[in-house]
This record gives sequence, C-alpha cells and structure tokens, in this order.
Amino acid sequence: MRVSAHASEAVGGGTSTTKQVETCLFFWSALNSSVPDIQNRSPYETARSETGDPLLLTPGPLTISAATKQAMQHDYGSRDDRIIGATRWIREQLVDVVHGGDDYQCVLVQGSGTFAVEATLGTLVPRGGKVLILVNGEYGRRMTTICNYQRRAFTTLETTESVPADPIALDEALTADPDVTHVAVVYCETTTGLLNPLGDVAAVTEAHNRSLIVDAMSAFGVLPLDLSELRVQAVVGSANKCLEGPPGFAFSIIRTDALRAAEGNAPSLSLDLHAQWLGFERDGQWRFTPPTHVLLGFEHALREFHAEGAVEGRGSRYRRNCEVLIEGMGKLGLEPFIEPHLQAPIIVTFRTPDDPAFDFVRLYQLLRSSGYVIYPGKLTEVDTFRIGCIGRLNEDDMRGVVAATGRALRSMGVPDRPVLAP
Repeated sequence: MRVSAHASEAVGGGTSTTKQVETCLFFWSALNSSVPDIQNRSPYETARSETGDPLLLTPGPLTISAATKQAMQHDYGSRDDRIIGATRWIREQLVDVVHGGDDYQCVLVQGSGTFAVEATLGTLVPRGGKVLILVNGEYGRRMTTICNYQRRAFTTLETTESVPADPIALDEALTADPDVTHVAVVYCETTTGLLNPLGDVAAVTEAHNRSLIVDAMSAFGVLPLDLSELRVQAVVGSANKCLEGPPGFAFSIIRTDALRAAEGNAPSLSLDLHAQWLGFERDGQWRFTPPTHVLLGFEHALREFHAEGAVEGRGSRYRRNCEVLIEGMGKLGLEPFIEPHLQAPIIVTFRTPDDPAFDFVRLYQLLRSSGYVIYPGKLTEVDTFRIGCIGRLNEDDMRGVVAATGRALRSMGVPDRPVLAP
C-alpha cells in the first residue's frame, strides 16, 4: 500500500504515457504486418457479427446489435423535438438504472468516458477542494492526470494492479487528512477486470462525511449499483460499454444538491456539467452540437437492455461469458491475472505464456483473421493480454475465441499446459 500526496502542477506522462505509446506501436505493427492464415480453416470458423464485422472482444467500443446500428440511420437537427425527446428519455432511464430517484440528475456530455470523468471532477471539486484517488490501474492513474491539468489538489492511495482498494487504509487516510473533500474510485478497473469494493468504500467515505465520485464506466448496467442504498455524489458511465450503445457520448449521474452547489467550479467551458444541466432543465437542449445519430442508437440500445432483463439479465449473460472464457483458456494453459473472487465479468486479463515461441502480435493477427479482435494488456507488472466478455456476445462466441486461440498457439508451437484448478 502506498499513500502519496501531490501538488497541483502538471506533470509529464511517465508510465501511463509509455504504455500508450507501446499500445499505439503494437496496433501499427499488427495492422501493417502480413496476416498469416490458419491452414484448413472452415468458413464456420470465421466469426462475424450480425452485420458481418469481426467480433470485438475489447473494453469498448463493442460489438452492438444490427438493430442499434439501424436506429442511427436517420437525420435530425440539434433542436428537433425527436432529439430533445430522446435526450430527456435517456437521462431519465439512466437515473432509473441505478435507482437514483429525484435525488439525482443525469447530465450527458459529448465524447468518451474520460470526457465525463474530467467534467465530473472539474464540476464537483471546488478550487479549494482535494481529492483522494484510489489507484490500482490505468483509469485511477488517469484521474490523477486530470486533477493535475485542472489544478486540483489530490492525494492517492495505491495498491498493486491485482489488489483491490483497501477500505481500512482509506479510513486511516481520511482520518489523517481533514483537507480531503472527495474520494474517487474506479468500480471495475478496466486495466485488468479487477473489482473494487464499492460498498465498503462508500460506507467509509460517508462515515467521514466526504463526497464519493465513482467511475463506473465498465460496470454501469451490469454490476450492482443502487444509489438509494449508497451515499454517492456522482456515478460516471459511457454509452459504449455494458449498455451496448455506440460510442459518442458519456454521462454523469449527480446528486441534485451537489449540482446546484457546483456553479462556477468548472475550469472548462464545454465540460461544465452545471451549465449543461441548466440547459437541459431550461429547454431540453444540448449547449453545443449533440451526437444526434448516436443518441438514436443508444435509445434503442437501452430498450434492448430492458428487454434482456436490465442489470440482472445482462449481468447474467456476461457472467456466463466470463466463466466459459476462463474455463476454456485455462485448458490452453492461459492463466487469469486476477483472482477469481476479484474478477468482474467485464474483461479478463491473461498472463502471456512463458514460452519463447509466443508472439502476441502474431496471436492478435491470427485471431483477427478468424474474426476476433482482442486487446493488448495495460499492466506495468507483467506481460498480459485482455479479452472482453461484454457487447453483443454469447457463450458460443467465447468458445469460438478459445478454439481460435488454441489453433493460434499450436501454429506458433506453444503447447497446451492446462491450468490446474485451485
């Protein structure tokens, strides 16, 4: 466990920037190298989505339904009643997903999930505030970078990338530092698929009368999150994660009293959630050009989410995907980085085989040629790669990627070494 305090001056990229550069170089190499075919592959071994695209087993964007894509095939102006109505309905539905009731407001913001995290921190943390950020992966570290850019004071409570946040250490840190006004935590750390103990973190934060901001990007709509039971100031999510919408906007669900008190906090014009909330409340409109086609697609995706059984139904499918994936990869000798009781059913990080014949770029190419797109690891500790369980995917898709991985490993000369059950 490491606790560190930071001044608010901007810093260089460090480890985070290095990993970003490595990831960019990997994709450049993979996409510009020849892609060897797996010999004697039958047509049935090439996976395809409903619209004929490769399956995205990634942390987002995801494979989405053909109907969601079809819903985007319409043109509307920013101020059209259709867009205003869709925006209002989406905002109401997102609050309902987490049982926020009248105590919370949903504010949409153009861009990726990071846009919404940055907007939320900037809007809710006053210039004299201080954030304690729980860090055990890339997305916790990203919040420290945001605070540096925003000139907001912060401190960190760090654990390694396979260890969840420690509520006892949080209690001690808040006791020792009365200047902390906010705690920020990533519910599911997408770097690894690690599940952080949100309930315990919320309880400790509330006991110290501090405010809690939750990055629920990879958890929203699948993992339990009930704002009628947890004292949380804000929950941040994205359209293109477990709700299976297209990328293009994100959202923050914020306590109404906190939003009212946030006027003048934001260091940014376009990321001022208080100002955007006032705009929505006044006339239902976005202050700047909304992603109209994405809104229509996401509206349909939300209807699919409810038809599947909402959090319980979608969570059940994702959990089964995760179980099938881990079991199958274990038979190939591929071991998950995260312990089973800490693994969220979102994305699984696998250790790379300890074999000189293994080449991740080749694995990526071979899987891509079989219709599966996976992701490199983001860890600083060990070499890994990641396979997602979310999106328009099912158990058969998980079995398919396991089979394709087995063929790819054998083509490299990497033998199967089944992982023994604990």
